[in-house]
Amino acid sequence: MGTIELSTHNQLSGSRRVIVKIGSALLVDDDKGEIRGTWLSELASDIAGFHKQKIEVVIVSSGAIAVGRNRLELPSGELALEQKQAAAATGQIRLAHAWQQALGIHNITVAQILLTLSDTEERRRHLNARATIETLLKLGTIPVINENDTVATEEIRYGDNDRLAARVAQMISADTLVLLSDVDGLYNEDPRLNSNADLISEVTEITPEIEAMAGAAPSGYSSGGMLTKLEAAKIAMAAGCTMAITDGTVMNALSALASGGRATWFMPSSEPLTARKGWIAGTVSAAGSIVIDAGAINALKSGKSLLPAGVTSIEGTFERGDVVNIRVPGVGVVGRGLSAYSSDDAIRISGRKSRDIERILGYRGRDEMVHRDDLVLEMNVVEVNQK
Repeated sequence: MGTIELSTHNQLSGSRRVIVKIGSALLVDDDKGEIRGTWLSELASDIAGFHKQKIEVVIVSSGAIAVGRNRLELPSGELALEQKQAAAATGQIRLAHAWQQALGIHNITVAQILLTLSDTEERRRHLNARATIETLLKLGTIPVINENDTVATEEIRYGDNDRLAARVAQMISADTLVLLSDVDGLYNEDPRLNSNADLISEVTEITPEIEAMAGAAPSGYSSGGMLTKLEAAKIAMAAGCTMAITDGTVMNALSALASGGRATWFMPSSEPLTARKGWIAGTVSAAGSIVIDAGAINALKSGKSLLPAGVTSIEGTFERGDVVNIRVPGVGVVGRGLSAYSSDDAIRISGRKSRDIERILGYRGRDEMVHRDDLVLEMNVVEVNQK
């Protein structure tokens, strides 16, 4: 398929970074336990169309357990945790190979990333996963993400990839999250039980009335359902990410959605970066402070990141990823941000050039002490005279 034509009235039209979540029920044939090759091939054509338009795509794909249990000839019905992990270990290889083949036809490189709940919520793992995904996207690669069922216990599992996809969207500030489902959106009643149910085309707030519209999860391999999709919508909307639920059973489902196809759109009140910075600014207490010189604050005001060269001292004890105050002597706190280094390492590289970081610390970290995307300046910050 060639370039996808995006409808000007479609929420996908302004997207720069899209996450597509595919469930087991769509990707895997229930009876045979095999990946639906033709369906995957057509979806890959759609994804290649986005890729051609320089829209970054991240795939969150279920299916490893469904494929693996068939290969291991495990019994039908609920599996024990160790059986699920064995099935996932077997099926994940086949799942990754299927995506590699489907997108390789379009000369697109695929990377596999396996995550657990703690990888997206524990600070250091979150930052590492985010940096890996960001780097892959910059290199023109499409990450294919799944839950790491081979090592996750029940206590640290998501249990469904709807919420995992939303957490990834939050992590990398995605514009749009598309959940391909076996229905074309949220209805005021269960459409499987009432053929006259009405599709809700747009949701701007998850109210108790909206939650009441969700039915039970369908049978089969899917571990989700409309309830988990609404939970995903809450996460996405809070992160400033638009989310869509649309029918994934049809061929070229993304093309259909891009052309204005039926869906329920969950609309956030802010954009991803705005939501991220709102969270940073709203943090109750900072772990410490980075003290900077006048030249650095003027550079920050022009939209640049905070480099080690502009740092004069470090106050307090903090870890990589902690929220810290940005302070100028004689002026006070001028902003907040997420530190790319622990306080110990920050002290060692303060006032030094970014090119010297690897020699000083023994590893190559970020060039910035605080990246501009992780930085919020106070509204009343004025130019500071350099002495």
